[in-house]
Amino acid sequence: MNNKKIILSSFLLMGLAASAVTNRISLGSMPQEVPANDSVKVETNAIENPKFIDEVVWVVGDEPILLSDIEMMRIQGAQEGIDFGGDPDCRIPEQLAVQKLFLHQAAIDSIEVTEAEVASAIEQQLNGWIQMAGSRERLEEYRKQTITQMKNELHDEFKNRQLISRMREKLVADVKVSPADVRNYFKSLPEDSIPFVETEVEVQIVTNAPRIPIEDINKVKDELRDYTKRVTDGSTSFGALARLYSEDPGSARQGGELDYTGRGMLDPAFAAVAFNLTDPKKVSKIVESEFGFHIIQLIDKRGDKIKCRHILRKPKVPQAAINEGLHRLDSIADDLRANKFTFEEAATYISDDKDTRLSYGLMANVDQEAGSHTSKFKMKDLPTEVARAVEGLKVGEISKAFTMVNSKGKTVCAIVKLKSRTEGHRAKITEDFQVMKNVVLEKRREELIHNWVKNKIKDTYIRMDDRFKNCNFEYEGWVKK
Repeated sequence: MNNKKIILSSFLLMGLAASAVTNRISLGSMPQEVPANDSVKVETNAIENPKFIDEVVWVVGDEPILLSDIEMMRIQGAQEGIDFGGDPDCRIPEQLAVQKLFLHQAAIDSIEVTEAEVASAIEQQLNGWIQMAGSRERLEEYRKQTITQMKNELHDEFKNRQLISRMREKLVADVKVSPADVRNYFKSLPEDSIPFVETEVEVQIVTNAPRIPIEDINKVKDELRDYTKRVTDGSTSFGALARLYSEDPGSARQGGELDYTGRGMLDPAFAAVAFNLTDPKKVSKIVESEFGFHIIQLIDKRGDKIKCRHILRKPKVPQAAINEGLHRLDSIADDLRANKFTFEEAATYISDDKDTRLSYGLMANVDQEAGSHTSKFKMKDLPTEVARAVEGLKVGEISKAFTMVNSKGKTVCAIVKLKSRTEGHRAKITEDFQVMKNVVLEKRREELIHNWVKNKIKDTYIRMDDRFKNCNFEYEGWVKK
């Protein structure tokens, strides 16, 4: 479902892939002062023997590549089944060297990444690790580090990854392709090289939010009032209570803190209260949003953005209410199958889902990063519960009632109708123009990046250990004549 207004920090964060963290040494500003075979004693957790003699084996610009960098990337590749496209002893240092080229250019172009962006990416990574480990304490025990130590260790690597991404985006920002470019490219492709388009579906949905007894709502409100009292009388801090009790998994570990956010990115009810706060020492009244009930404390305001902390509590939905909601939707589904009214009418007048009500229940597949919006989903892009319900349906059929957690983090009951299904097939210019355009666009971008790297190598100081000079590299020019 299309979630345009968000408040939970876990929905605000943009993820980055997990990465190995490399140990670094400072070379200063003059690469000529550092022999390529210099050895330094460092400690690392990536090698079985924690103490060994490390080496600077490449220098790109004024940035070193250590032997430990290569070994750690090799270990990560083995763990994740990565194919480096050739001899790892050659391709791994070359890939690291290409990263250094992007970082070097990012510094020249004054490309910046804010500390808030780095912190958000690290936090999402740590949240993923905590979920896999089972708890914060188990993660710390497994890695033999505190969360703070992990954040410090991840900082430079995550910042560099974001700088590289921004640099690549800048380089390809002006790449465009015309319809003629797309047609001409695919005319020359052999049949078995034409991209395969996965099965896509369109899905309509009707939801019912189970009713929560007023006594359960009042219990949550009383708990929030108690938190407010404890903060006001100074017996405990807002941040400590958020870590213990907030049900926003993204911000709870940060003491409830949400980074500087504009009004449009927040739930309207939450924003109305948060932006009216003026005293950082006071706690807001209880606010009901689409996510649950909150109390808010101001941290700072900058122009049209606010930084605050909050505690979210969600009243639990009783199983009896869930059962009642499922029964009601099963009855509605029976009426729909009997043609007593249409699914579109049910979605418009009965459904509790505000995001799809105006589109007659049609779910929207929104890619905020790419700025795209479509009604078509690949099965893997649907919410898990919806995909499971749709899988066995024929076009026009309606599912049995089921439960799911919606984009607001709430448990709801739902029925879905399979509106259309386009089976997987080789792309056709008449039906899949956008897919084919994206293929050509990506190819043009890759060509531009490849040529940029080739030219950048020519103009960059590069030194490598003799053991790498006979490598079969992807790019020419690494070995200076």
